[in-house]
Amino acid sequence: MKKAQSTLVLMALASSSAAFAVTDFDTLDKDGSGTLSPLEASADAELMSQFTKLDTDKNTELSKSEFDKA
Repeated sequence: MKKAQSTLVLMALASSSAAFAVTDFDTLDKDGSGTLSPLEASADAELMSQFTKLDTDKNTELSKSEFDKA
């Protein structure tokens, strides 16, 4: 029983950490271009779900100022 409880606690901690894993612009900007491509943004599911809306200039990249509106 203790092993099952420990496993559940670890699973809960892991899933809550994953929800906040990547939200920093500089961390997402893997190539250092100063913009986020769809591939880079895909590391954050919530950001990706808003990508088209946030890309106000429709250049298929998010600038830092577009990202900050998320």
